[in-house]
Amino acid sequence: MRLSEILDGIRTGAEETPAVMAAIREAVAELRRNGTGLHALTVGEPFPDFMLPCPTGRLVERDELLATGPLVVTFFRGHWCPICVAALDAMLECLPAMRERGAGLVAVSPETSGNALRPGFKAPPGFRFLSDVDNGLALSCGIAFKTPPAYRALLSREGCDLAERQGSSAWFLPVPATFLVDREGIVRWSFVDVDFTRRAEPAEVLAALRALPG
Repeated sequence: MRLSEILDGIRTGAEETPAVMAAIREAVAELRRNGTGLHALTVGEPFPDFMLPCPTGRLVERDELLATGPLVVTFFRGHWCPICVAALDAMLECLPAMRERGAGLVAVSPETSGNALRPGFKAPPGFRFLSDVDNGLALSCGIAFKTPPAYRALLSREGCDLAERQGSSAWFLPVPATFLVDREGIVRWSFVDVDFTRRAEPAEVLAALRALPG
């Protein structure tokens, strides 16, 4: 089943709670009005250098990861987001095919201290999970945004305190984005959409990966 079909099912379920869907639609509309994501990193640009902590606290550098092959970098808001979980699970299912092409998968989350990970989650070979402290990398990629009031209220009602989960009172989140970065650090494919109910289709990521020279 394609990820888009799974997300359609999640959206259909959310429609049963009109207040939730109203808050989501209002938030997406505000992001579009504000031009959020219009200055996001594009194909042909260098992916920002970074040094981010993994769940054990070790700092991981961009070039360390690129030394072994191209990277699929996907931004993950947190385990509290069912759409993020479905999207990451779909990417992980495609990880063996990515590894056949020499690529690795990196999930970047603004949450700290392992908050975004499911209890007991064990990273498969070729996958890294990194914490984007204070959304620094998301800001460099042009995809960070201040959580709109309606959506912030919804998260608060649902018991999701981003200030606690991220260790910051800024209440920033990344726009759903996935980037394919070649070994030279250049973006060769990207997906950015302010509608956080839509995500990159893993099959399209794989197609872009197979199209890379070499």
